[in-house]
Amino acid sequence: MDIDTRLLRSFAAVCEEGQLTAAAARLFVSQPTLTKQIRQLETLLGVELFERSRRGMTPTPAGRALAQHAGAMLAGWDEALRATRAAAAEQVATLRVGFEGGIINLMTRSTVADFSRRMPGWQVELRQNNWFDPTSGLATGEIDLTLWHAPPYLASQYNVAVLGEEPRVVAMPAGHRLASLAEVRLADLLDEPFVAIPHEAGHWREYWLAGEERRGRPVRIGAVAHNTDEWLAAVVCGQGIGIAPETMSRLAPREDVAYRPVADLSPSQVGLYWPRDRQLTPAMAAFVHSSRATFGSAGRDQGTP
Repeated sequence: MDIDTRLLRSFAAVCEEGQLTAAAARLFVSQPTLTKQIRQLETLLGVELFERSRRGMTPTPAGRALAQHAGAMLAGWDEALRATRAAAAEQVATLRVGFEGGIINLMTRSTVADFSRRMPGWQVELRQNNWFDPTSGLATGEIDLTLWHAPPYLASQYNVAVLGEEPRVVAMPAGHRLASLAEVRLADLLDEPFVAIPHEAGHWREYWLAGEERRGRPVRIGAVAHNTDEWLAAVVCGQGIGIAPETMSRLAPREDVAYRPVADLSPSQVGLYWPRDRQLTPAMAAFVHSSRATFGSAGRDQGTP
């Protein structure tokens, strides 16, 4: 029996969320569509997978049995997909590098030129990271490496070639009550509304809301932005303040936006990241070396030669 992996992902999402509404939002589908997919899977298997109630969706014994295996099946398919895409990229001599909206300022033309000298005939394909995917395409093999401003603990989850550190700053409307200060403290910001990135961004949403430094203090969300332009527009319009890499102040300088250092906010670790279960290819290693040479801030790395 052949099962569409989309149906298995829908099933896994409902198991994890415990309700259709949250699972549908996570999968970017409507609730009726998700309901139809679960019914379709149940029909194909000839079993009932969930007990429905007002409290949500609870897996039946058959559902729990499937859930024990679904994760491994999906992980296996994801690995096959990554390998296929990586092989295709190697065939056309293309290295796919993801980047954040702000971090691209850290990469110069000399980075790509240096890479081309190291890997003649290869080209670099740059792709801006998707805020709805916490892995930025690494999990599915859509990209080979990604440039991140990240918390140091992420190095335990990925291989990383560290390029340096960069402060996180607060962005606020130029007329904000704190804009006259040269530097602010996090305590000054905790009661302010924040511009957040989507829930689907997972740990990234918490990181850019200074979740760890808040120590359980709840955050007020003034607006949710789905890309860098929306984020900046929300700040300009006074819908909230936002935490960003210092690079953003150079990428998007505006008279109506004030960027200020936050004295007690930890800096980001800037680096090239890739999955722990993937070995560096010659092209990936060459780009790491080129980045270190042209970024001008070599750092200690994990998982690199």
